[in-house]
Amino acid sequence: MKVVSPTTQSRPDVNEMVVIHRAFRREFTALPKLIRAVAGGDAARARLVAEHLTLILDGLHMHHTGEDAVLWPLLQVRAAPSTALVETMQHQHELVDGRTEEVRTQSAVWAQAPTPIYGEQLAQLVEDLANALFEHLDLEEREILPLVSRHITVEEWQSLGDHGRDAMSTRQLPLMFGAILEEADADERGRMLAQLPAPVRLLLRTIGARQYRRYITRVRAA
Repeated sequence: MKVVSPTTQSRPDVNEMVVIHRAFRREFTALPKLIRAVAGGDAARARLVAEHLTLILDGLHMHHTGEDAVLWPLLQVRAAPSTALVETMQHQHELVDGRTEEVRTQSAVWAQAPTPIYGEQLAQLVEDLANALFEHLDLEEREILPLVSRHITVEEWQSLGDHGRDAMSTRQLPLMFGAILEEADADERGRMLAQLPAPVRLLLRTIGARQYRRYITRVRAA
């Protein structure tokens, strides 16, 4: 593997990661409340909340597999003696993956039989996942992003986004982008959208934005 260090003029925009993490923190904080608010026996509402949970879990899986495939191998080579930190990040991914599978299993049970007991079990599992995830996100922002700025090129950083877009379905893409951009300021939104091909950018700004607003309004309805 060729060792490359980005120049000052070509450092990746690591704040993109902070914007993405913001969406995961918001959604995994809100989801236990949404689950607990579903009345026993309300199968339609349980399916909607479970589908939203699946969307966020799929987005998280896409985000982490991109790091596994692109980021960690490069940092292992270029960021020594910080390789122990990278190994910690990999271990945290494994922990989050394990809790994610528990959530997926219980979500399927609850969606089929939306009882208060199953709902509470699912809400607690989501909270356990969130605790592990938030610890990981905090460490990543504090320790990994500075390494990315020093050791990862703009092209390599952008390949993470390419991985995510390729991994998501045509239905998921505008919804996940909507979730990510929801709390982004104008500058953050502009910089993230600028990386996309013009047709995709137009779609997300128009039809995709309307689709996300309708979707998230239904999800968050009392």
